Amino acid sequence: MVLHLMHQTSEGKVAGVAVLLKAGAANRAVQEIWDHMPPIEGQNLVSALDLNPAVMLPGNTTDYYLYQGSVTAPPCTEGVTWFVLKTPITVSPEQIDAFAKLYPDDVRPLQPLNGRIVQESR
Repeated sequence: MVLHLMHQTSEGKVAGVAVLLKAGAANRAVQEIWDHMPPIEGQNLVSALDLNPAVMLPGNTTDYYLYQGSVTAPPCTEGVTWFVLKTPITVSPEQIDAFAKLYPDDVRPLQPLNGRIVQESR
């Protein structure tokens, strides 16, 4: 699984930070979000959730891949600068199952590079 933290500047530029998720120990920050998932697929208005997205980052944020891509949900708008962190965080198998049950088809097919350059941090 991948967690996307999306950011947009006042000028409309968009960046996404992709945090890889792997099965392991439960993640308290992710569980706070899961506790507010809707009972069926769709959006859920949450009024009193104070969540710091920094707690969902791995300890190492200096190792990443960088490329120009698109938003991963329709209409898949281009112009997103993606930072894919190499170090994953863990989520429990139960947290993975809860998400997969609600969103069983939440996978965008792998896209060809189409000449895009993927850079790697040093």
